[in-house]
Amino acid sequence: MIRFRLAELLADKSFKAGRRIEWQEVAEEAGIHRTTISRMLNTRGYNSSMSNLDALCRYFDCQLGELAVYVPDTELDTTVERSFRGPRTSAGRPSTDQIAGKRGGKKAG
Repeated sequence: MIRFRLAELLADKSFKAGRRIEWQEVAEEAGIHRTTISRMLNTRGYNSSMSNLDALCRYFDCQLGELAVYVPDTELDTTVERSFRGPRTSAGRPSTDQIAGKRGGKKAG
């Protein structure tokens, strides 16, 4: 899994600038929506576009390897299930039957 090191990079940039830099400022200056940055920070295995990675490397003046690191799945506490809607941890996820029950109908079969 790829882990983004945004928090570490922001802490370094804030230290060097001698002031607190907020995520909203990063979003505005990098040209990335604040929600996208939030997802990169908080969603395990978030699938970001190359243009977002390029903008963040430009903003932080870093190489891609400083922005993201590979973490082997064996080092993670929970497995990550990938879908077209984005990765989610498999723990606590409702089954297909539970989802169908919430809709009030039976699954077509």
